[in-house]
Amino acid sequence: MSHIGIFGGTFDPIHNGHLITVINVLDHRNLDKIIFVPCFISPLKTGVDSSSADDRLKMVQLAIKDVSRFECSDYEIKNKGVSFTIDTIKHFKQFYDEIDLIIGYDNIASFNKWKDPDKIFNLANVVVLRRNIDTESGDNKYLKRAVVIDTPIIDISSTKIREKVKNNLPIDHLVPETVKSYIKENNLYRNK
Repeated sequence: MSHIGIFGGTFDPIHNGHLITVINVLDHRNLDKIIFVPCFISPLKTGVDSSSADDRLKMVQLAIKDVSRFECSDYEIKNKGVSFTIDTIKHFKQFYDEIDLIIGYDNIASFNKWKDPDKIFNLANVVVLRRNIDTESGDNKYLKRAVVIDTPIIDISSTKIREKVKNNLPIDHLVPETVKSYIKENNLYRNK
């Protein structure tokens, strides 16, 4: 029986915090693999200026190329438009028996704003990454249904990385070397 994880996001850029966190999930949940799914447009980030889908996809591919149990899918990018998680899960359900949808703790707090949140729970295990600085979010019915995994605190954000690049500050150890080179070679985040 196949059991995979799906880890979606804007990944602008993907960074070491993403990678370290999902490696923990891979082992903790005993998954066959984790599929990274860069979105075309995040439903909760419409109107936000981000790098091209091709650049973000390429950075994910470069970041995970040496990890045999990581894959990258261009499913949401090929579909264009707003990327809804429910559609992505339905797509992958055709090929895999069991799916873990891996999300951050901040996402479960706004899960009621997602498209068809109850259907997502019917099709996948929702695995929430919680750092010990996250506080319980009250009476969240989705949090109660989710699998919560404590993860290390890794204070890296894509926003901070973009700001550093824009201000000509080093991003060593924040992103994989291949991603750092790609950002530099393609002059990303300089004019934003």
